[in-house]
Amino acid sequence: MLKHNEPMSRHCSLRAGGLAQDFFLPDTLKQLQKFLQSNQKPVLILGLGSNLLVRERGFSGVVIKLKQLNQLSQNALVVTAGAGVTLAKLSRFCDANSLNGGEFLSAIPGSVGGALMMNGGAFGAEIWQFVQSVKTINRSGAVFERQPADFEIGYRQVLAKHTEEYFIQAKFKFSAEQKLHNIKSLLAKRRKSQPTAAANCGSVFKNPTNPKPYFAAKLIQKSQLKGVCVGGACVSEKHANFIINQNNATASDIEKLIKLIQKKVKSDSGISLETEVVIV
Repeated sequence: MLKHNEPMSRHCSLRAGGLAQDFFLPDTLKQLQKFLQSNQKPVLILGLGSNLLVRERGFSGVVIKLKQLNQLSQNALVVTAGAGVTLAKLSRFCDANSLNGGEFLSAIPGSVGGALMMNGGAFGAEIWQFVQSVKTINRSGAVFERQPADFEIGYRQVLAKHTEEYFIQAKFKFSAEQKLHNIKSLLAKRRKSQPTAAANCGSVFKNPTNPKPYFAAKLIQKSQLKGVCVGGACVSEKHANFIINQNNATASDIEKLIKLIQKKVKSDSGISLETEVVIV
């Protein structure tokens, strides 16, 4: 399905953003390959949009949403998941099939593809700890199988040795040993500590590691920024590293608030906060 001038506010969890010139939702991998083979425009791959902010001027190209690439299968301890599978669904699938280690995924509001791109993590675990291999697709529609060694994997960062390839599937190896966490308790902890009922993008900033490890939320709180708003965008009172769309915030409101936070924390603590949310 191909649309034109699609509001990205419909597809980003911050509920803000400009128009995508073209918006393509492939039903199958073959449809995606065929589209890419004929496409000449810039490409932005989209999962759940839970870590994305599109500026008001929009995206002059094609946004491709991989929601339909959502197949899940199991072979012993290995789970194969399409890029469009939500992390919550993957976590539940593992739980139902007595596979352990992926409980933390239930607390991340995103998809497999998005988590692979940024090495998504929570509660002390990261998704690439469990990756056995991935499948990618390039701008010409060619599909490749890649190994973890084909990527430089760090904290909330994944750098590919093969450029302009996009994740379409992954194989994860889990464990039959005792669970590390209980999914229900993780979700309860998340609801208690994060503004899950409000439109947000998850953690806005990475936790700084230089000159020593810090929690971004504590730095923002120390700068007395909880509850501070720009337009309809506000720093959450519940968790300082979350920005919520409280009152029809624009993408501009949100970006201005991000910059205000960075400037104030730098002034107060001397530490530069790097965004975890992707701004395009």
